[in-house]
Amino acid sequence: MYLKVQNSNQVYILITIVITMCLQTGCGTGLASKNTGERPPKYPIAEILAQTDRLFGAREDIEKLKEARRLVNQIREPDDRNFEVEWRFAKYSLFLGEKLTDDDQRQKIFEEGRDAGKMAFRMRADQPDGYFWYGANLAELARMSPVTVGYTSVDNIRDAMNTVINIQPGYQGASAYDILAQIELNTRLFGGKASKAAEYLEKALEIAKNNSNIRLHLAQAYLDIDMVDLAKQQHQYILKMEPDQDFIPAHKANVAEAKRLLATRF
Repeated sequence: MYLKVQNSNQVYILITIVITMCLQTGCGTGLASKNTGERPPKYPIAEILAQTDRLFGAREDIEKLKEARRLVNQIREPDDRNFEVEWRFAKYSLFLGEKLTDDDQRQKIFEEGRDAGKMAFRMRADQPDGYFWYGANLAELARMSPVTVGYTSVDNIRDAMNTVINIQPGYQGASAYDILAQIELNTRLFGGKASKAAEYLEKALEIAKNNSNIRLHLAQAYLDIDMVDLAKQQHQYILKMEPDQDFIPAHKANVAEAKRLLATRF
């Protein structure tokens, strides 16, 4: 059926009717979806995070670790940050950077991990994850450039790790204490003390007795303050201990190092 318009008034009325109907119906689904105020997720975040966690569990294969980091980076949204995504990206960055040998690549990855950790703790100041992975990446940057980055970052690393301890002392196997101890051991030219490092690590062992990182570094601190017998005991304990299943790759490396030191230092 065709409507014959007789004059300009009828044209005006017809146009008015059409515009009104468009406004009422949204002129199709496109406009209606914009008015809902909701944006459908670009990626299934929960499913991808579950996949990256599985890949990270196989991190002894560096390609699995790279893939975990790549996938989590894929779901990072600059305009819609997600706490769980950001702290995982910071975590995977730390582990990947530690495995690489090219300093330029390592620095870039640690810097990206540091920045992601900072975004995470700004989103959830009541959770330890962002603070820890921010501080851990920053600590690696400080280790790479002790004079430039290290000297200016010590207070930030300490603040981050003390915040972790205040929120959840046992987070990541009480590793916040370990990082504080490493600061003491690596800054003795600027006032760091091996005895203070030993105190931090002894506190950590009260919480996580089967963290071989803690025991290996405690042995180092004991050696530095001439407590040789106690250092030897820590190395011997590492060889026979039952490790935390979350830290198997690190434990294997610590066992090898403990054997080497027992054979060469005692």
